Amino acid sequence: MDNASVTELSGPATALPPGGPPGAPTIAIVGAGFSGTLLALHLLRRSPTQTRVVLIERNAQFGRGPAYSSGNSSHLLNVPAGKMSGFQGDPHDFLHWLQGLSESELCGLAPAASTFVPRHIYGRYIRHLINQELKVPERGDQLKLVRGDVADIEEVPGAVRLTLDRNRTITADRVVLAVGNFPPAPPPVADPSFYDSPLYKPDPWAADALAELDPDLPVLLIGTGLTTIDSVISLLDQGHRGPITALSRRGLVPHRHVAPGLCPPPESDRFPTRVNALARMLRRSSARQVEAGGTWQSVIDEIRPITTELWQSMCAADRQRFLRHLRPWWDTHRHRVSGPVADRVEAARASGQLRIRAGRITGYRLERPDGPVEVTFRPRFQQTQDSVTVGRVVNCAGPDADYSRIRDPLVRTLLGKGLVRPDRLCLGLDVTGNCALLDKDGAISRRMFAVGPVTKGAFWEMTAVPDIRHQAETLAGQLSAMVRPR
Repeated sequence: MDNASVTELSGPATALPPGGPPGAPTIAIVGAGFSGTLLALHLLRRSPTQTRVVLIERNAQFGRGPAYSSGNSSHLLNVPAGKMSGFQGDPHDFLHWLQGLSESELCGLAPAASTFVPRHIYGRYIRHLINQELKVPERGDQLKLVRGDVADIEEVPGAVRLTLDRNRTITADRVVLAVGNFPPAPPPVADPSFYDSPLYKPDPWAADALAELDPDLPVLLIGTGLTTIDSVISLLDQGHRGPITALSRRGLVPHRHVAPGLCPPPESDRFPTRVNALARMLRRSSARQVEAGGTWQSVIDEIRPITTELWQSMCAADRQRFLRHLRPWWDTHRHRVSGPVADRVEAARASGQLRIRAGRITGYRLERPDGPVEVTFRPRFQQTQDSVTVGRVVNCAGPDADYSRIRDPLVRTLLGKGLVRPDRLCLGLDVTGNCALLDKDGAISRRMFAVGPVTKGAFWEMTAVPDIRHQAETLAGQLSAMVRPR
């Protein structure tokens, strides 16, 4: 971490991190990606100085997570800088920090509210926020950064005990799971043996996903969403000349951000909570906006502040209907890309190098162990088979959120012990509206919580910075009120 040391716990079990006085309440956060780090920052600002915050991360870097670890300056944020502050009460914090960087650090971009900056710069901003807290004298003992892998969590009388690698333990009053996203699940096929082949890359963010790739080799990207867009940009940046095929069930690609239209944004007095009625209203409002010289994007942006309320007001059947039929269209309209990124993707499609296909993968046939591989798929709305022969397959289908099949050891342990359960929609773990985890019988934990994408089943929009920021601030206030120095 930039100019910040990492405190590691070792040896036998300890009731609290070193440096805390007896009786000091401790809150442990498992995962120091964006969600966990932001929660820690808000806890420090809301809790008494006696409260200890322990931030645990298995990877080398704190504060970034996969989303903001990319070193590629062409990987831009999907939200403009003016909306990316870590604090709702200080909406221009990120922009002001950005304006203090040098021209070389900004990669030649002008630091304005409408600027889409490289994601690695935003990762630097989050790390900067941690460093600023560590420089505050009273924070030195209040915040502890622990590098390690949490293997188990158990509730003990009056506390929670976390078991880490190397026989280390931490005892805390409350624990928050901020485990982020997991790699995408492979498409189901009759013979899945290809998924053990070196030609298949299951994690698009892994260092070897696009490494040592012949620039003329055909590549298949599974999925056509934001992760696929990033992979296309990475391929173009490394000089890839071969054909790129992106395949998803519907072949939908994220739309681009546009400047606000000439007419004022829509102001709707009521939003239906039945999914069919809501979809009709959005279509009508979008058509009216476009006819008046505006954009459909403003209609989607208008609904953003109340998306969670709409989701929580829907009946279970409507939520399932939305996920089954409308989710891909919502994702491509809601999660848009910046203009420069969209331009490059469109140019690759126009040249014929990038081809978007719609269909379902049905199988793989390796001609030789070292490739190539023939990927067969059934095109959308067709009964016949088609195929594409490539030298590498990269799964960019989006994070796997079905916790009943996620193989992460900590997740399997918690599920096996019944301390947590998947939500009914297979979007994450089951939590209350206050982010408390529910066990296998539906009992509400008073000591175990979750934050970030793992809570998507209850909140739906929990991937973008503004949503996670609001959730982190709310949860920090609740946790700081629950723990008091003894």
